[in-house]
Amino acid sequence: MSHHKFLTSAAIILLPVSPALAQSSQQTETEDDFHNDDAIVVTAPYLERLDILAGTSVLTGDQLTNDLRGQIGDSLAKLPGVSSTSFAPGSSRPVLRGFQGPRVRVLTDGIGALDASNTSVDHAVTIDPLTAQRIEVLRGPAVLLFGGDAIGGAVNVIDKRIPRDVPDEAFHLDAVGGFGSAANDYSIGGSLDVPLTDSLVFHINGAYRDTDDLDISGFVLAPELRAEVLEQVAEETEEGNLDEAAELAETADQRGTIANTASRTISAATGLAYIGEGGNIGFSVSYYDTEYGVPARPGAEHGHGEEGEEEEGEEEEEGPVTIDLEQIRVDLRAGVNLGDGFFESLNLRAGYSDYEHTEFEGDEVGTVFNVEGIEARAELVQNERNGWRGVIGTQLLVRDFNAIGAEAFVPKNSVESVALFTIQEIDLGNFEVEVAGRYDNTDISSNIVNFDRSFDSLSGALGFAYAPDDSGLKIGVNLSRSERAPSPEELLSNGPHIATQAFEIGNPNFTTEKSWGGELYARWNSEDIQLSATVYANIFDDYIFETETGDEEDGLPVFQFFQQDATYYGLEASASFVVARAGGFAFVTDGVADYVRAKIRDGGGPVPRIPPLRLLGGISAQSDAVDLRAELEWSDSQNRVSAFETPTDSFTMVNASAAWRPLGKEGGVTLLASANNIFDVNARRHASFTKDFVPLAGRDIRISAKFSF
Repeated sequence: MSHHKFLTSAAIILLPVSPALAQSSQQTETEDDFHNDDAIVVTAPYLERLDILAGTSVLTGDQLTNDLRGQIGDSLAKLPGVSSTSFAPGSSRPVLRGFQGPRVRVLTDGIGALDASNTSVDHAVTIDPLTAQRIEVLRGPAVLLFGGDAIGGAVNVIDKRIPRDVPDEAFHLDAVGGFGSAANDYSIGGSLDVPLTDSLVFHINGAYRDTDDLDISGFVLAPELRAEVLEQVAEETEEGNLDEAAELAETADQRGTIANTASRTISAATGLAYIGEGGNIGFSVSYYDTEYGVPARPGAEHGHGEEGEEEEGEEEEEGPVTIDLEQIRVDLRAGVNLGDGFFESLNLRAGYSDYEHTEFEGDEVGTVFNVEGIEARAELVQNERNGWRGVIGTQLLVRDFNAIGAEAFVPKNSVESVALFTIQEIDLGNFEVEVAGRYDNTDISSNIVNFDRSFDSLSGALGFAYAPDDSGLKIGVNLSRSERAPSPEELLSNGPHIATQAFEIGNPNFTTEKSWGGELYARWNSEDIQLSATVYANIFDDYIFETETGDEEDGLPVFQFFQQDATYYGLEASASFVVARAGGFAFVTDGVADYVRAKIRDGGGPVPRIPPLRLLGGISAQSDAVDLRAELEWSDSQNRVSAFETPTDSFTMVNASAAWRPLGKEGGVTLLASANNIFDVNARRHASFTKDFVPLAGRDIRISAKFSF
């Protein structure tokens, strides 16, 4: 790995940390992570009140436990503006405002997952939701804290691998376990924090999940794809190829269960942190291992052999595609209190990852992916002076990627990136002004194909907000200009990929992707009413997208990256009303709506895989001991499709859940039960590459328990 950029900058960042820890005597103020279940944004505590973060959604507490799934994308899909790639139960990334892939950053405690999940939709995210304490979804200008390329937004998972606080008891234990009927999904996770001294905390956690193949409602294949396969059955029968016809008929008639979707995941971590008056420093070592199946695209299993190469008695049947993934990771977090000068504190966050996953065809190794990476960020936080506050920071990334095998669709490559960023806010009473800026320099090289390019990206945001005194109302506008370098996959892909069952082609001549964005929002918060609505638009120059071309290569459909101007616009809204209080219960009704529309300009048609209009509403009864909820989610059909993309039918799912806290609200025990997709409908997410042969789960009864002592 080429570390020269990282080591030089990291040395500059680290020099002041040790002496400052010894010299400063200012007390660090932190939230009580052990007994506080409030939805506090902890990604940037110094900016908690900053309106540039006002678009954040947070999943925590009982809601997080109830929505836990094997992959983070499926855990977040009910939040405003969020969908999921849903490639398979073992692999699912979040989709924000219709954006996915490199335009959405998935973070753990503020830095990247350092895996291969943004390389391809079949690659799992190496973050275990079972060990998450809180998950934040950041939209709009806030993402400039974490990456100018995250035009769609960022998802930040907060865990306790590096403790933030010293328990006030001999030890603190958190545990969660559950079962889901749709895939015989068994899961258990737990963490233990032990204070070794008044300032030193030891942490250990682990989690295990095991699932069978996923049960669904109705046919595995979508109606249009099933009709195509049945036509092939008729053709093969007419030509006398009865064995081939019988195999295709079996594929068309599959129902009730998606074959080859079982998974098993193990994760573990240990950490140690010093939390003193002058600051804090801690590290962790973690391990993530998962095995999961990749459902087969109908017909793809016939695409790898050359015509005529099989002779009678020598026919070779390829096995199902599975992925075995492993990551070892080391993380560091440090903070130094700098006193009452211009800067309040210096914060450092760094991580190193050694990642490998193998794609198997039956028992045979297909392709091995290796990723080694380092990411670090340092932030100087300013003390507030006359209503002015902010942060100045730098971020570094060094990543080496190598795919080994006959179907390595991306050549070995390296990425080195250095960034500078700042966010500033001026409080003018009822008015607030926010300014954010970020510069990224990204080098991408691949010696194998003699490729070496450098990209400079400049992003910025300007926000205005108005909040009348004591009204609970806030209205504002954010304007942004974002720029991102093309990813190595967009530039260098050229080959078959067995897991996605596609032949993928990039373009090494792509330029940076530029976007002008704007959003107008209004929010109103009172004791019994919370309302939020945002309308937004992004106008892209040189937008990069992947779409099916209709061609075939090596028996696989060709998916190619193109670059053309594009436009996105949409809305997201949420509301919550306490309609009555009686008998110790608050009766609440709430709803979420989101919609996005995107097109390639100059006659290019719709952008592929854009989620349709979605409405979700629920009613609940909430008390200290019991919560009851029923909800309905409706997703419209999506008929605005690109060439060779199939439409998606609408669906309506009804869900219900109950939570019981037998020892009271502060008792540390919660028992949960839920029934999802009660009426067992066949539902598909349009944002998914595999939606025509990987529908969502059918009726799923889930029970879980959460303990905190």
